Amino acid sequence: QVQLVESGGGLVQAGGSLRLSCAASGRTVRHLHMGWFRQAPGKEREFVAAITWSDGATTYYADSVKGRFTISRDNTKNLIYLQMGSLKPEDTAVYHCAAATSIATLRQIGPDITWGQGTQVTVSS
Repeated sequence: QVQLVESGGGLVQAGGSLRLSCAASGRTVRHLHMGWFRQAPGKEREFVAAITWSDGATTYYADSVKGRFTISRDNTKNLIYLQMGSLKPEDTAVYHCAAATSIATLRQIGPDITWGQGTQVTVSS
């Protein structure tokens, strides 16, 4: 079973940048698809970005973050990153790292997803 711990959240002004990190332990995530999700107060958890496990990884993004956020992974270090730029107040949320064996399950927030506890990102206007 893999455990996921996020870090890098904080308070940033609109237009600023943050890089979130997700450290995996318990097993290698080399063959797991990884993703980032977020949940704002009073709203459902939503998909942000995902990356497939292979060396020539394929990435997916929600329309709301496309062109502003970049997901990446370092399988040698069991780390997953989310580089966030041009941040907006509506990006404020708790950001969760997640792992799954199916990229479809991950993108559709299906069952059998392993979740991290999350890190708070607050963007001030």
